[in-house]
Amino acid sequence: MWFSKSPEEIIHELNVNPATGLSTAEAQARLEKYGQNRLKGKPKKSMLERFFAQLQDVLIYVLLGAAVITIGVGEWVDAIIILMVVLLNATIGVIQESKAEKAIEALEKMTTPRSLVRRDGEVREINSENVVAGDIVILDAGRYVPADLRLIESANLQIEESALTGESVPTEKNAKDLHEDPKTPSGDKTNMAFMSTLTTYGRGEGVVIATAMETEIGKIAKILDEDVDAMTPLQKRLEELGKTLGYIAIGITLVILIIALFQDRPLFEMFLTAISLAVAAIPEGLPAIVAIVLALGVTRMSKINAIVRKLPAVETLGSVSIICSDKTGTLTQNKMTIVKIYTVGNLKNVPTDGRSFATENIDEKELIRSFVLCSDATYENGESTGDPTEVALVVLGEKYDLGRRKLHDEYKRVGEKPFDSDRKLMSTLNQNENGYRVHTKGALDNILKISSTALVNGKVVPLTEEMKVDYLKVAEEMSNDALRVLGSAFKDTKSIINPEEMEKELTVIGLVGMIDPPRLEVKDSIAKAKGAGITPVMITGDHKNTAVAIAKELGMANSLEQSITGSEIDELSEEEFLKKIKNYRVFARVSPEHKVKIVKAFQFHGNIVSMTGDGVNDAPALKIADIGVAMGITGTDVSKGASDMILTDDNFTTIVHAIEEGRKIYNNIKKSVIFLLSCNLGEVVAIFFAVLFDWSLPLLATQILWINLVTDSFPAIALGIDPGDKDVMSKKPRKPKESFFAHGAGQRAIIGGTLIGILTLAAFYFGLAEFGYSVNSKDIPEHVMINARTMAFVVLAGSQLFFSFSMRSIYKSVFQIGLFSNKYLVGAVIFGFILQLGVITIPAFANAFKVHNLSAYDWGLVMLFSIVPFIINEVSKLFIKEPES
Repeated sequence: MWFSKSPEEIIHELNVNPATGLSTAEAQARLEKYGQNRLKGKPKKSMLERFFAQLQDVLIYVLLGAAVITIGVGEWVDAIIILMVVLLNATIGVIQESKAEKAIEALEKMTTPRSLVRRDGEVREINSENVVAGDIVILDAGRYVPADLRLIESANLQIEESALTGESVPTEKNAKDLHEDPKTPSGDKTNMAFMSTLTTYGRGEGVVIATAMETEIGKIAKILDEDVDAMTPLQKRLEELGKTLGYIAIGITLVILIIALFQDRPLFEMFLTAISLAVAAIPEGLPAIVAIVLALGVTRMSKINAIVRKLPAVETLGSVSIICSDKTGTLTQNKMTIVKIYTVGNLKNVPTDGRSFATENIDEKELIRSFVLCSDATYENGESTGDPTEVALVVLGEKYDLGRRKLHDEYKRVGEKPFDSDRKLMSTLNQNENGYRVHTKGALDNILKISSTALVNGKVVPLTEEMKVDYLKVAEEMSNDALRVLGSAFKDTKSIINPEEMEKELTVIGLVGMIDPPRLEVKDSIAKAKGAGITPVMITGDHKNTAVAIAKELGMANSLEQSITGSEIDELSEEEFLKKIKNYRVFARVSPEHKVKIVKAFQFHGNIVSMTGDGVNDAPALKIADIGVAMGITGTDVSKGASDMILTDDNFTTIVHAIEEGRKIYNNIKKSVIFLLSCNLGEVVAIFFAVLFDWSLPLLATQILWINLVTDSFPAIALGIDPGDKDVMSKKPRKPKESFFAHGAGQRAIIGGTLIGILTLAAFYFGLAEFGYSVNSKDIPEHVMINARTMAFVVLAGSQLFFSFSMRSIYKSVFQIGLFSNKYLVGAVIFGFILQLGVITIPAFANAFKVHNLSAYDWGLVMLFSIVPFIINEVSKLFIKEPES
């Protein structure tokens, strides 16, 4: 463990002289031995591989089996139609998932292209891929760290590690620090610098102790590289449904063949009939319709700033029960902001809404002026550079009309004493109208030690013990609210003084408290999520008190007892952690491995877990979660590559809208599936009873395929984009194991399907009876059979089209919802009837499907039969009570 060893031990272990660095020959030898400092990714899948991956579905297997059989018996038209459905489904899937996983590629891009190293006694700039273990790397402000380093020298060094640890404030580094605890979190390893983090202040030197996949970033890359192919609830439902329908199709075929043997019917004819029944049992359009509905849902979600990278993720959102969210940049604004100012006797809250103010308080004005003059950060036109803490101070100045440029022009800086981590202070010497003034900022207790006076109401007065206690008490209260406290003081001089003389006999002005504040809209979103039965949880690399303070403000947690740190997690056994996980709402100081462990623990209890985040440190958890949600603006490419969904506005509120949309989409898919199964059951009932009672077949296989693939498809798609229930977010999340047929959906499908099947047989009976034949008659003339089958064909299609209106809600009548509130469905039903009319009136189609046009009387009869299932279903809703959520 490099962080627990002294620089001397490490230099000896890696066999390098820090004064000269490695020789070129030694560096080359190590490069050949250990390889380039570059992250490795798994090979990309080809388009063909992705296409075949789409075909690995039980329902698709059943369809392909049906296609093979239809080719075997010479029914080429049927086979081509089925294969086109399979092709359409696979193509939609490939298009939606064509953007392959980019996580590893993004990690590669994040590595620094050039690095400063010492070799052969001189400093050289080399390609970061050629950095090797043992290299001496020089760090200065603005330079990325090329590999994992053990620091051997540091001077006021600060490194911004938020992408790796989640901390919003740069970490102060000190090469002399030693950490004995082997479980020290990455964020607390002050003597280390990690690959792809950014040096923001000071300078340092470090010896490379890990490159490429052995770095902390590399470990994350390995986690991302592991395939996680857990199926979503919808995929599981559809797979189960596919298996069930496949077994039903095989069972029906066997039953028909057995019946044929008993009835002494021609086996080949009955085999064709069995295929008709198998075709009737399987909703051939289902895979394509589900894919289309999901794709339309994805398009709709992109309009609410949520980009879905993987189709099944849409419906997974609908059953999310836990939202694990990173703090920095997701729940908070990822920018330090001054929220409190204190001068003697005057504690003031600073509004965070961006407005400008003027202050009449002399002390307050002096405090802000001193902070701005003692800062190197810049802030112009909304763009900032420099240390986040200093940026917060400069932004405070802008709010109070004490802008940095204006002040620095008026009070020229003529000297300074830079910040260092031992003093925890920084001082500057600026000109003013009476000579020169020292401005000092830093840790309040250190400022009080070097001060002898205080500024009170514009006058310098002696600093009493009572005043010191007062300052420290206010600072403690701010710290308890998880604010970072910074004090300020000044001293007037007649001439330019040495830095060593600056920090003596100062006058205390006051202090400020700052925090990375919560996003303004997040609190309402969390309340809405809770109302929908979803538990929001914070997972962060930041400190416990800071995290809990934010969580309390947002309504995520009530007390410190609901929080736990990464090191406390390590002390618990696997069983203890799984048992206690439900008690926690805040997880602080956690590593990437902890985040994955937390997500898995929630999943162990049967939760569907969403993980939102924006940093590199979030990527493994995004990958392992049921649905990973990355931030589009502040999010790293790594987090985006590992996610299932990206929020383009970085707004936590969008995930709540996305969950609402996901619930509606799942409900709509369920409507489509139940509708299609009702229709298919109607076809099975009609064919099966005809065979069972030795009647003539009321429908042909091509007619059934037409209805399954064309007539049914448009209403099914229209149901898939139904506006949905307005109160969907007042219900608890759907249980992952909940069946498609829960809440009476199965009974509705059976009743609706049976009604459709019986009325189809009734239409067939009346079609024969018009010419004096019955369903048992032998040697029925072809024109009579065509007439009867046409009537059965139209009733089957018409009853399904009307029935689609009733499928919009289990409990509410379509007239309550609004008959025309889903214009797409109205259009689909009208279009369906036009298609049906076209098939029986256009000669080419009529001949292909063996149908003909009907008389006015027959049309009246078939329309009457067609509307019966719709009427019965709507009336039954009067007696069904909606369960409470």
